[in-house]
Amino acid sequence: MPEYLDPKAASIQPSFPLQVSPNEVTALSLRANFSWTFVGNVVYAGCQWGMLVVLAKLGSPETVGLFALGLAVTAPVIQFVNLQLRGAQVTDAAHEYQFGDYLGLRLTTTTLALLIIAGIVSVSRYQLDAALVIMLIGIAKAIESISDVYYGMFQQHECMEYIATSMMIKGLLSLLLLGLGFYLSNSLFWGLLGIIVSWSVILLTYDIPKGVHIAALHSQTAAMRPRWSVQTLLRLAWTVLPLGMVMLLISLNTNIPRYVIEQHYGVRHLGIFAALSYLIVAGTTVVSALGQSASPRLAKYYAAGNSTGFQHLLLTLVGIGLLLGGAGTLVAWVAGQEILTLLYQPEYATYTNVFVLLTISAGLGFVASFLGCGMTAARYFRAQFPLFLLVTGTVAVACFLIIPSQGLYGAAVALIIANTVQIISSMAVIAHALRRLQGRAGRS
Repeated sequence: MPEYLDPKAASIQPSFPLQVSPNEVTALSLRANFSWTFVGNVVYAGCQWGMLVVLAKLGSPETVGLFALGLAVTAPVIQFVNLQLRGAQVTDAAHEYQFGDYLGLRLTTTTLALLIIAGIVSVSRYQLDAALVIMLIGIAKAIESISDVYYGMFQQHECMEYIATSMMIKGLLSLLLLGLGFYLSNSLFWGLLGIIVSWSVILLTYDIPKGVHIAALHSQTAAMRPRWSVQTLLRLAWTVLPLGMVMLLISLNTNIPRYVIEQHYGVRHLGIFAALSYLIVAGTTVVSALGQSASPRLAKYYAAGNSTGFQHLLLTLVGIGLLLGGAGTLVAWVAGQEILTLLYQPEYATYTNVFVLLTISAGLGFVASFLGCGMTAARYFRAQFPLFLLVTGTVAVACFLIIPSQGLYGAAVALIIANTVQIISSMAVIAHALRRLQGRAGRS
């Protein structure tokens, strides 16, 4: 779903000795990495969902809708300027760029993101409370995007326990401070300030020191400083620009229904839709954990020309996605009304049919997400742009045609249609990547 770190802060040197044994940090197995990532994502996603529960229980659907609006406005901007740098960082098996290059580019683009968000707020017709929420969420997401570069470093070295620990502490602390701020003030403003404080503390006291520690083990401490070579940054930005465009489109795929709902039905219905959507977080958590853990292994299989290993791992992931989606839909169909009443308020339970459709859409999204991991692992960056352009066009047309007459039900149907188109298109790209890999193996 918040002022960003001063670039100078990213080059703070550790006070502990740098001469340490190279055996202190070792890459974990795929199973261990998944376990750590799963636990970290479960706790973090649970805390993120807990924020919505707090707002729904202590506030109103309008409060939840205002929070969702802030996320919907800032997410496309943040996702685009982040350029999916972490994916490129993790799959940079040849170490074409240093960590400082990735950090320098992220600091530059994060500054740009905040300026764009401020521009959107200044020209929009949002009321003051909505404008403040949008800016605070933008600042929080900017801080999170800096942590993400360090997560990329941890993931590249297959030290997922560092990411998991950071996410767990950050999630629990942000939930505590958001809930406390909102409870004491009945204002979303103070709750969001709590999120900003918690994410800043974790970045400065955990993420950066752990990054420096790993660099010290590999005698690369100097590389932790952001590098400002214009030529290198432009080359890196050009390489990952298609990924940034893809992330923009993916974010729009999620948020276009929310824009249309807010336009036609207001923030109250937007809040209900956001609350229903966020209950899919359990499956998304597993998918995210598996995708993050398997991406380095998929990239190594593809780079080594091991098409059998690549296909086997990717098909396993897709199968898990289908199972998760089916289980979620069954639970929503059998007990959706009771779940919505217990977790939120009785008025949310009147939209159980929408909830069931959202679980179907989520299952298709799980499969599409794993196929996306396969495309990124094969470094098919540019092919993803026209693919997601097609998907975004599909969801936009579906939303504008269905939502005005069908409301939240139409939004869920639009997402099902878009995810189906994404799966079919992704399978075509993966098939092309495998044919190319097998052809290369035949010539060698």
